[in-house]
Amino acid sequence: MVNLMRRIGEVAQADRAGRVTGVTVWLGALSHMSAEHFSGHFERAAIGTIAEGARLSVTISGDIHHANAQDILLEGVEVEVPDP
Repeated sequence: MVNLMRRIGEVAQADRAGRVTGVTVWLGALSHMSAEHFSGHFERAAIGTIAEGARLSVTISGDIHHANAQDILLEGVEVEVPDP
């Protein structure tokens, strides 16, 4: 989760975001995470960060033979950029 939050922060910084409004992740079939379990970890990890309160979208793969079946992948970050 630490690496995921760091990556979200990097994306937000590169986009000059005021806040992160949405995060999309893909859970591999062998990641041993349910969407609910992952959501709880995400919400706790996001407290005090630019991603606090962001909407989370989770896709769970059923393909145990996928090259990333054990991984959790960041698929997208939606941001809100403040007016200049």
